[in-house]
Amino acid sequence: MKRAASISMAAALVSLSASAQAQSSVTLYGIVDAGLSYIKTSTGNRYSLLSGGLSGNRWGLKGSEDLGGGLRAIFQLESGFAIGTGKLAQGGREFGRQAFVGLASDRWGTVELGRMYDPVVDLVQPLTADGTLGSVPFATPGDVDNNDFSARVSNAVKYLSPIYSGLQFEALYAFGGVAGSTGQGYTYSGAVSYSNGPLKLAAGYMQATNANAATGKRTAWTSGSTDALFEGGSINAAYQSAHVLGIAQAAAQYQLGAFTLGAGYSNARYTSDGESTFGTTERFNTGRVYGFYRATPSLRFGLGYILTAASGDTSARYNVVSAGSFYQLSKRTDVYLTGAFQHASGTQRTTSGGTQRALATISSYGIDGTGTQEIVTVGLRHRF
Repeated sequence: MKRAASISMAAALVSLSASAQAQSSVTLYGIVDAGLSYIKTSTGNRYSLLSGGLSGNRWGLKGSEDLGGGLRAIFQLESGFAIGTGKLAQGGREFGRQAFVGLASDRWGTVELGRMYDPVVDLVQPLTADGTLGSVPFATPGDVDNNDFSARVSNAVKYLSPIYSGLQFEALYAFGGVAGSTGQGYTYSGAVSYSNGPLKLAAGYMQATNANAATGKRTAWTSGSTDALFEGGSINAAYQSAHVLGIAQAAAQYQLGAFTLGAGYSNARYTSDGESTFGTTERFNTGRVYGFYRATPSLRFGLGYILTAASGDTSARYNVVSAGSFYQLSKRTDVYLTGAFQHASGTQRTTSGGTQRALATISSYGIDGTGTQEIVTVGLRHRF
């Protein structure tokens, strides 16, 4: 009798353990992407192994625990790295891409705290060519509007709503972390998206502020919240001493049979104050269109065009044509061939305060060309 009771109790504990296991989960995931690349630089042609030809290399952990009543605890830790050298990305941070914890409810929405993407990246960027297939060559010149989501936001609190009849919204506020001054280094952002059958629409705005200089003029972007938006070459490098960075974006996408068609617009403003090394607000207005065609379930082709026009402090125009073919070897592995050509005209501000002839800089690769630049990459990407 005692033995039967012991067996029953053991079976109950195993059942309880299995139930607890089913209510919580942790997932290991990542992307490994490398390609052989040709790019025209300001000093000549370069052939190299390119880390992240389409998608930034990363690995991460994400998980959730059922707390009952439709409430879940969630977390995500994500680290970026260079596949050619193994070095950490995002300034050497261990979890520089994302690091947050939060609570999620199907009824009330989700609250997250930590380091994360802003709402414009979450809701608008997926409708761009860069977001549709993770295609870096299709992003804005120099990533001046965070179209390739170079920037992450630290010390942030974010709310993501449930989906109401296809409508969803997000809001974020990040603390600057400067004692005695709430007006330094903060970031706020909001975005809304709408989906109805083949049509998707989204729009949003992000504003980030720089910290005050210790003495005299600022020499860099040192915000305690938003970072890493000045890795895309010389196009916006001179505006790291800006007081306020404001980015508005809107995008639309339509699915028409085997075709995915999209268009978008962004306005990025770099506003100066008395501590900036430039005196007039610089604006980058960008318009983009693209189309992807699924020839077979495994094969896609893409074509995109971007025009970025700078005005205010200096005047320059950047015209970009991008193309690519993407073939899935499996659900997790694909090979790709991409290319882009950019033509720059007008003048740019330099980091030393002078001006120069505008240099072409494709996407967020951070490599300057001359008045023109082209890049061609053949690569392999694996997701796990």
